[in-house]
Amino acid sequence: MSNYFRAFDTQFQDCAVPREREFSRILSAAVVNANFCKLLLSDPERAIRNGFAGEDFHLAIEETKKLALIRAGSLADFAVQLNNLPA
Repeated sequence: MSNYFRAFDTQFQDCAVPREREFSRILSAAVVNANFCKLLLSDPERAIRNGFAGEDFHLAIEETKKLALIRAGSLADFAVQLNNLPA
């Protein structure tokens, strides 16, 4: 029985951690680069597709679609909405 739960925990972590890590990378890029921040606020899907500083963002297609629906006037507002996206 404990093996079942251990496998579930590992599977859950593998799914949840990359999403949060990528969200953090996206917000970090927006903090350090005003042009990326402007693009993220005006066209989140394109910002994610373009990546930042030669690095790609690795989000599932469904996550990118959810993120593309965010409309925010500031990075702080964007971060709040990003944090509230359904899993």
